[in-house]
This record gives sequence, structure tokens and C-alpha cells, in this order.
Amino acid sequence: MPLRRLPLVLLCLPAFLSAAPEDYFGIRVIDEHTGRGVPLVTLETTNHIALTTDSAGWIAFNEPGLMNRAVYFNVQGPGYTMPKDGFGFTGVRLKPVAGKSVEVKVLRTNIAERLCRLTGQGIYRDSTLLGHEPPLPSPNLSADVMGLDSVQVVPWKGRYFWIFGDTLRPNYPLGNYHSTAAWSDAPDKGGLEPEHGIHFEYITDENRAVAKMIPLEEPGAVWLFGMHTVMDGQGKEHLMAHYSRWRDLGKRLEHGLAEMDEASGRFRRIAVLGDEFEWQHPLGNAVWVKGADGDWIYFSTPYCRTRVKADYDSVQNTSAYEALAWSAESDDYVWQKALPPTTQKDEEKLIAEKKMPAEKARMQVVDAQTGKPVRLHAGSMHWNKHRERWIMIAVQQEGGDSYLGEVWYAEAKQIDGPWRKAVKIATHPKYSFYNPSHHAFFDQQDGRLIYFQGTYAETFSGNPVATPRYDYNQILYRLDLDDERLKAARVE
Repeated sequence: MPLRRLPLVLLCLPAFLSAAPEDYFGIRVIDEHTGRGVPLVTLETTNHIALTTDSAGWIAFNEPGLMNRAVYFNVQGPGYTMPKDGFGFTGVRLKPVAGKSVEVKVLRTNIAERLCRLTGQGIYRDSTLLGHEPPLPSPNLSADVMGLDSVQVVPWKGRYFWIFGDTLRPNYPLGNYHSTAAWSDAPDKGGLEPEHGIHFEYITDENRAVAKMIPLEEPGAVWLFGMHTVMDGQGKEHLMAHYSRWRDLGKRLEHGLAEMDEASGRFRRIAVLGDEFEWQHPLGNAVWVKGADGDWIYFSTPYCRTRVKADYDSVQNTSAYEALAWSAESDDYVWQKALPPTTQKDEEKLIAEKKMPAEKARMQVVDAQTGKPVRLHAGSMHWNKHRERWIMIAVQQEGGDSYLGEVWYAEAKQIDGPWRKAVKIATHPKYSFYNPSHHAFFDQQDGRLIYFQGTYAETFSGNPVATPRYDYNQILYRLDLDDERLKAARVE
């Protein structure tokens, strides 16, 4: 580099590195009803500079040429809106001034309230730039996690144990495709209140990056689902799951049962299953149920159509699994071991062929407002003390404003249904929010307030533009079950 150019570099470099909170204009997008900051709201200038709020609802703005003058920002965020002007634009005109801040109010149209992003880089990026104290100890990068796929979680060893799917890292997209794990504490044992996020203590390797939780030598991505704990005959607790190894989304190479090896702190294979065992193993989200005939583990996908006795030996025995199937002989549903579970699509066909009375269907869910059918893809189910009902949080497979992005709430008196009506509680237009999971251990006010998270991703949505920092990460919502808009789904 010629010496005559060196002073220019030296003049520019310190200015970039020494940006202070007072160098930014703070924009905070808040819910006009609650006053809380709203994450995942994008403000875009007329020349398409797009900035998205962090988990506290903040944007740190410092754009050369656009300071100290009127700037129009289009405002858009899934489930939130603001009044349109005479030309149909939804936005605000602000005057960015370094060291100053402003609030922008939005109206929540979702029934569920978006609280924060749980994973990835820059969760509290803009808050940090503006000098605000974030609630997380590592608010902008932890264990090299840039993105995290679907979640499983169980209370275990006095804490919460979390398993995630594929993990993106800064140095390469395929950062960890052998499942990632983390620990966290309950709010009453030193953990954060969920509305502020979750302090994940990721299990890491010797490089301080997330470790492979099921380190198989064979090629392919490895996922864990149906995670749960069971006791053996000697009273020892075991952490179990179903594992599957995939070449891609369309080709499974191997599957079977896995168990946590406490000595190594990793899952290990304990049984490889043949392809004929399509349902005789853990699936989806596991739900422990105490019944008159003993304890059972039901598997929500999102309907609970399979189950097994809640003991160590039964979980490992494929012949111990039962499926909920329609019986023409009994003219009703029965739990049995010979036939595969009846699906929502199977029900539709049986009803159309007049082989099942419509009133005996268990999974023909309709939109409580319009009466239109809703085909649900994945989710979770828990008993709710406040409603004294089983409640389901699930994502719609198709239809609406997105593919795998419309989230619904439903109730039933029994865990196996019937499920009749549902109310949409969150929308993600042209984006996916798949595998939502309700964390019942976070429930507040005896279950009146519940929390659920899901994977926000453009992967299946067809949207060509991924949301920076948020894409392929976990987002947390809160739902008030006393919201009047949920009445249409109630089962009395």
C-alpha cells in the first residue's frame, strides 16, 4: 500500500471501531397495548435499507446521508400492523438524530404475543449498540450458534435439558448436523423469566463450539425426537429418544432408539430398527400421562395417535407400542397393536366412503370462525390446569398466508380427542414457523399464560429473502388462554 494512502485508512478505521451508543439513533417498536418491545418488526427506507428489531424491539440506526433529516420507514412485522396512510403505506416518518430515541407503536393482530428470539447471533444486537443492558449474559453469540432447528426439551436432573436439530455456525452452514444440546435453569431456580429469553448453557466440544450429541461415524444428518425420561425396575432414570439419520429430507438412511450415556454426556444407539417399524417407537413430542391402568407416554405429532407404557423395558420393545386406529368392527376408535394409527387424512377418506360416521371422527378440525377444514402438521399437546382440558398448539400444513407458518390452538376433553375446532393464534406470512412446542413447565397463573416456541425459517416458505439473524432460529410466544378470541375453540 502506498504510504500516501495510509493516513486515510488510519482515519477511517478508528471511527468505525469507536462507535458509541450516542452515535446511534434508537428506534423502539412497542406493542401499543402492553408497551413491550416487539421483536421481528422490519423498518425499511424508501431505498430498501431494511432493519429488523432485536428481541427488545430496538433498532440502532446510523446511516450516512440519512441523519438529521426526515426519513420515511415502512413498518412490517408478522402479526403486527399500524394504520395505513392515504396511499396505502404502512409506516412512519422520523428524523434520525444521533443520541436520541423514539418509540413507534404497532397494533398486535396475532392472538399470541411475540416475546423474543431464543437462539442465534445478535439476539440483543441493537440494544447492545445503544448501550442498554441485555438480560442474557451472552446476548449476541453463544457457543458459535448462528441458527438452530427444531426443539425437544425435558425436565431432567433438576434442570431443563434441550435438544435441537441442525445448527449453523459462523465458519460454515453445516456447523453441527448431529443434534445440539443445552441446559437451562427454571425461573425459580436462577433462570430468566421466559419473556426475556432463555440462558442456554450449550454443551460444547474442545473448541468451545456446540458438540455432536449423537456422534455417529456414518454420513448424514442425525435428529432426535420423542425425547422423554423413564424409570427402570431399579428406580434409575433414563433419558430416551428416537434417532434417525438422513441423507436429505427425502431419504432416511437409518433409525432406531437412543439413550443418554451419562458417562460421556452424549446419546448412544441402543437399537437399530428396520423400516417396517414405522410407528412403534418414540415420535414428535412426548407427553407423560397418569391413567387408571398405569402411566403411559403418548406421542404428539400433533395428535396423540401412538403410546407406550411408561417404563424402561416397554419403551425399548416395539411390540409394546399401541396405535389409535378406527375399528369397523367396534364402530369406534380403539387402542391396539396390529394396525398403524389412523391419520387425519385417513379419517377424511373413511368419512367420504361412508365407512366412518362423521360424528365419530377425532381429527377433523375446522377453523372455529369460518368452518373451513384445518389440516395440522406438527405441534405439541399438554393438560392445562386453567382450562381443565387438553390443549394443542400446532402448525397448519397448508393454506392461509404461508406454508407451515400458521399456528393454531385447540382443546379436547381427552388426550385422544375428539378435536373439533381451532383458532389461529399466530401468522407468519410467506414464512415458516414449524414444529411449535408448548413448554408447560413455563406455564403461569395455573396455566392461564402459556409459552410456545417454533422454528422461524424461509426453508419451506418459498420466500426468496431470509430475515437476517432471525432466520432458522427459535422464537418464543406467549398466549393468554382467557383471551376472548379463543372462546370459539373452547370445549365446555
